[in-house]
Amino acid sequence: MKKRNLLLSLGATVLATASLVGCGGKKANTDMKVAMITDYGDITDESFNQATYEGAKSWCEDNGITFTYYKPADNTDSERVKSIELAVDKGYNVIVMPGYAFAPAIEQTATLYSDVKFIALDVAKGDLLAAHFPNYDYNENNTAWASYVLPSNLYCAVYQEEIAGYMAGYAAVKEGYTKLGFLGGMAVPAVVRYGYGYVQGCNDAAAGSNVEIKYVYGGQFFGDNDITQYVNEWYRTGTEVIFACGGGIYTSAGQAAKDNGGKKVIGVDVDQSVTINTAYGAGMCITSAMKGLAATVKTKLNDLIVDGVWTSEIQNLGLVSATDMDLNYVQLPTSTWTMTKFTVDDYKALVGKIFNKTIKVSNSIADKPTVASTTKVTYYDNIK
Repeated sequence: MKKRNLLLSLGATVLATASLVGCGGKKANTDMKVAMITDYGDITDESFNQATYEGAKSWCEDNGITFTYYKPADNTDSERVKSIELAVDKGYNVIVMPGYAFAPAIEQTATLYSDVKFIALDVAKGDLLAAHFPNYDYNENNTAWASYVLPSNLYCAVYQEEIAGYMAGYAAVKEGYTKLGFLGGMAVPAVVRYGYGYVQGCNDAAAGSNVEIKYVYGGQFFGDNDITQYVNEWYRTGTEVIFACGGGIYTSAGQAAKDNGGKKVIGVDVDQSVTINTAYGAGMCITSAMKGLAATVKTKLNDLIVDGVWTSEIQNLGLVSATDMDLNYVQLPTSTWTMTKFTVDDYKALVGKIFNKTIKVSNSIADKPTVASTTKVTYYDNIK
């Protein structure tokens, strides 16, 4: 691996500047080539990879930019690094990566390829610090937190999962569910924010009525028979809907819901309605707590390749509009949900209240959310 020559980098910058101005306005700089690297799944995973791939591909096609993707040979840091190296060697100078698993690969490649722009989705400061400092413990009071300097060619998007989780929990209770569950993958910050937001939303929607929430982490980001049997017992004893939050762990919630006569599931990260409903039963997925992955990619590519603007930062994305739901980076999919009592108008009103701070959703993961005496939350140990 070798750093690019500085003169070549400066030359590319000059060409980029010259190519931005076209008749009637700015146009894409076709010297830029975009490659996406999948984490360890495929571009048909109905989740992070697929949403990111489709967003990047469609933007590049619309703007005449060369695009491809690479899938690492296996789920290891070394293979992710190899895929990044291959893309750079092939002349791709914008690398898009979805998921926190890329933090170690970013640590090994970002500063090395200083003339390549890295766009990382859902990679937080704690992930980068854990890759940079041995035995880092995700403590924001750690001196490493303040001393870490983000590489100048790296942009990271993180999301306000607590708001998406809140909206999903609020909607479920307003729909009439009073016995709810949260099945997280692993207790990493993003999943915890989803879960604690969900609890807050359920509590606020109940408004003093009795609701029960069972809360657990599977200890992994995929479902298996042990986890299926665990949540099967929840459904068997009265749980009506489970927020399955974390990669492929939805498969256990979906199978258990199917085994118990069509109980309900809430999806995560992307609109999982087609995936869950096709595999486990029509109408099973009542909604999904989504992140705007495709929107993020399109915005950043447009900033860089059309507007010539680049900011190295870790950007925390959430609500940007009280009226246009499609602009928001955290949202529920109104066109596919199966809810009837909680309406699209109710949803829009809720978004407006959160956006205008009438409703405040805590993003703290240091302590469990405070709830009313009528909201019973039972926190269980990790399943694995």
